[in-house]
Amino acid sequence: MRWVLSLLMLYVGYLPAHELPPLRFAIADSWTMPLIRLENNQPVEGIMFELMNSLASHVQRRPEFHVMPRLRLQTAMERGNVDVRCFVMPSWSSGQSDNFSWSPPLFKQRDWLVARAQEATPKRLADIPSEVIGTVLGFNYPALQGQFDSGHFKRDDARNQLQVLQMLQAGRYRYAVSNQLSLDWFNRSLPEAQRFKPVAMLEEQALSCYMRNDPEVPAQGILRSLEAMKKSGAIERMINRHTAVPDDQTQAGTTIRAIQDD
Repeated sequence: MRWVLSLLMLYVGYLPAHELPPLRFAIADSWTMPLIRLENNQPVEGIMFELMNSLASHVQRRPEFHVMPRLRLQTAMERGNVDVRCFVMPSWSSGQSDNFSWSPPLFKQRDWLVARAQEATPKRLADIPSEVIGTVLGFNYPALQGQFDSGHFKRDDARNQLQVLQMLQAGRYRYAVSNQLSLDWFNRSLPEAQRFKPVAMLEEQALSCYMRNDPEVPAQGILRSLEAMKKSGAIERMINRHTAVPDDQTQAGTTIRAIQDD
């Protein structure tokens, strides 16, 4: 009987990836390029699409993508409906249980107040007159909250970041909030004279991945793989493939980067 159990364990140890449980990734339906492009509610390209596929390959699992509203992501993690959530920071998931493991910070993202090229560049936020500001529905902007509360600035919410930038381009408002990734990606398609410019940096965030601590989830393998991807520059290369612009178009010092070791 003992030799039968030994053979069974040996067989299980060599199961191909497609016979193991899939690695289920949480994706916000409000994500747009360069993070994700969705077709028929499934990702087909983007930085996070590459990262998730690469991560699943490293731990020999089949990736499975669960697209849902952003506000449902934490609940899905808590209920065990998905296994891994990326591009997030602990303060966004307040009140979660201790049944998760967090990676070290993988991305450093800057949020900017941006404007079209022809707009004057104020020296300070306080110099901007009362304006409507393009924002993403449900997103918080601590650096602007005081002006929103006082009515000096008014929010004009769009469903996602791409729509915010498209409406800025159409002249719906003079200023909008954009993360650096989306700004770099959007500017790639614009002639130099029409590219949006950063007016003021609002916030800088260090973003990570976290995963469920569950026997069916290879949490330690995921953490090791993410660390290796960060140290090897693989994450940086994923970002550059989707955001890099010719040298004469690069805004030195502002492009979002994967966090590198000192």
